[in-house]
Amino acid sequence: MKFFKFLSKEQKIDIKWFFFLFTCAIFLWLINLGNLALRDWDEGYYGTVAKDMFRTGNWLYLTYMDEPFFFKPPLLIWLINISYHLGGISEWTTRLPCALITASGVPLLYLIGREIFAQRSSAVCSAMVYLTLLPVIRHGRLAMIDGIINTFLLIAILCLLKARQQPRWALGVGIGLGLIALSKGTLVIALGGILSVFMLTDKPGKWLRNPNLWLGIILGFLPAVIWYSAQVQHYGESFIQVHFLEQNFGRLATAVEGNSGAVWYYLLELAKYSFPWLIFLPGGMILAWQQRRQTWAKLVLTGIIIFMGIISVMQTKLPWYIMPLYPFFALAVGAYLAQFWRGEKTAYPKWISILLAICGLAAIVGGGYLLITKAETVLVCSVLIVAATLLLAAWKITPFYSIPILFTGLYLSLTMLMISHTWIWELNESFPVKPIATLIRENIPTETVVYTSFAYRRPSLDFYSDRPVIPKTKEELQQLTLPPSYLLLERETLNDLHLNNSRVLGTVDNFILINF
Repeated sequence: MKFFKFLSKEQKIDIKWFFFLFTCAIFLWLINLGNLALRDWDEGYYGTVAKDMFRTGNWLYLTYMDEPFFFKPPLLIWLINISYHLGGISEWTTRLPCALITASGVPLLYLIGREIFAQRSSAVCSAMVYLTLLPVIRHGRLAMIDGIINTFLLIAILCLLKARQQPRWALGVGIGLGLIALSKGTLVIALGGILSVFMLTDKPGKWLRNPNLWLGIILGFLPAVIWYSAQVQHYGESFIQVHFLEQNFGRLATAVEGNSGAVWYYLLELAKYSFPWLIFLPGGMILAWQQRRQTWAKLVLTGIIIFMGIISVMQTKLPWYIMPLYPFFALAVGAYLAQFWRGEKTAYPKWISILLAICGLAAIVGGGYLLITKAETVLVCSVLIVAATLLLAAWKITPFYSIPILFTGLYLSLTMLMISHTWIWELNESFPVKPIATLIRENIPTETVVYTSFAYRRPSLDFYSDRPVIPKTKEELQQLTLPPSYLLLERETLNDLHLNNSRVLGTVDNFILINF
């Protein structure tokens, strides 16, 4: 407590906001974190690789079902492995490292706001927007790299900004970028490039002459350089081909695994999942352009324009690639909202109120549909809270009151969604893996390959069954009739194959497990 006596009033307020935002974020990111099965693809991959590491103790060379795993660098796998050692293997411990790190990005964004905005209200609004962005919460709760990348980027940005007054903070820039390199490899080139352009537009000489910046880059990237060197030395050309050419640079020129889309793909992703904050983004971008000589505006314009341009021209399109855009998005929207909250503007433009009202009415329709289809009560409540929130915000009350209403209503709605069994809606795209995994574990020896008629491999099924389940065509399955062979077949496929001398080991839903 004596420490607080030496702090100014402003510093004490900042500490209170920091812990308030951190508490809100941790609650939202951790509530019911383990209530649903792991999702294909990333969660199944990383969980399985971490299990291999947990059992073998091999931290240096990643494996997936005892086969080399070249897709990603090891940092997230290391963190999940530590989580397994502390709390056992489960959905909760698989997701915990990502959830904790991603949630930490909310108070970090507040600290960035305090560095670049003249008014605290802009920093608060930016952090609250980031706290209530559905994609940030959802992907941050999953065992995926993209949420932690945002936090490492925010660390680098915060250290860069603080280095203007205290040069030693520049050490953290390299450390933040190094963590990105050790998490998602070549993505650091794009995000480092954004920070480089920002530095060039905002007093470049002061930063570039700072020896701490270069020392931080050396120290930050050293672990990644050591790990990559070890992989190239151990695996040689195969690692370079798969990791760098196919999984990283290959995604720029080709649509990996058919994940393609138009140039405007990410504009549609932004439109689908960033409401209602997207309504305020045009105002934020206009404000940033009007104040483009200010540090906050340079950071926002640089981040949004460059990163959106990079991911839009990439041939491989996946929804979570847009994640690093959201911190810049939140800063732009937060700066715009804060003008209304401070009373500098007394009312929303009419088109904003109309859009809020339309979205609120659409949410009522959605809630009604969920009631008719007898969806989870908590999910219905989530949608109706959104509807009430948007309609209240659109009503003729001053923005000073409507902005807190928006933040509070969206936070409650998102809490309800995370409590529900719907927050990972992709699980409904295919069959539940847990019952089938139980059938496999109970009937098949360990380290035994299972062949299936299902169309594609599901890493989540590998994770839960502890056996590789590999898809084969009907023609290939027809040849796998010599003992000991284990086949997981859909009923229709089993009828078509007319397999003789097979023994049924068990049935789950539409799948039958047989052996010879």
